[in-house]
Amino acid sequence: MFGTLTMEAGIIRVLLVDDHAIARNGVSLMLGTAADICVGAQAASFDDATECIASEQFDVALIDIAMPGKSGLQLLQALRLARPGMGLMILSHYSEEIYGLRAFSLGASGYLSKDVSADVLVQAVRKVASGGKYVSPAMAGQLAMVLAQGPVGAHENLSERELQVFQRLAAGQSLVQIGAALNLRPNTVTSYRARILKKMKMACNAELTRYALELGML
Repeated sequence: MFGTLTMEAGIIRVLLVDDHAIARNGVSLMLGTAADICVGAQAASFDDATECIASEQFDVALIDIAMPGKSGLQLLQALRLARPGMGLMILSHYSEEIYGLRAFSLGASGYLSKDVSADVLVQAVRKVASGGKYVSPAMAGQLAMVLAQGPVGAHENLSERELQVFQRLAAGQSLVQIGAALNLRPNTVTSYRARILKKMKMACNAELTRYALELGML
């Protein structure tokens, strides 16, 4: 947890969760362009964020997906249970096409990629703080496609843990490295790998890597 601000009437208080200080500072500066928004606290991890909400009230949480330990999606689920009325928005370098559907299914109120402009970010925060959902044109098209024909993208069929293993396999990590990072035994990672290949209808790690590259996941 990195500092707090006193709540003021009419001000949207934001909890900013990202393990990179540079990213947090950049987003904070972007939000600082709006007089009605303030970053009430910053957190670098799942534990930091849960500590923040235990002692303070926030209107919106901006959450990165890729963090050490528990992921932003796991934090999203935890915050949705702990603070049902809080607006929860993913702000990630992963595009909406990759994680958008999963994030919304877990309770997100919005999803933005980190290359978004300050104006769009401010607009999205305001909408989510008012109880609405921010859906970009790209995300709206994806949601419409799902309603019409079911999930898009082979990775959408993976569980949260399978998705974590998939990302590391695609990045070229060994079974031992993945096990150490996710606190899993190598033979457990092997089982996950087999399930991932089956669900995604692929034959080897190289195909996983190619898929991840094509979707911009690496």
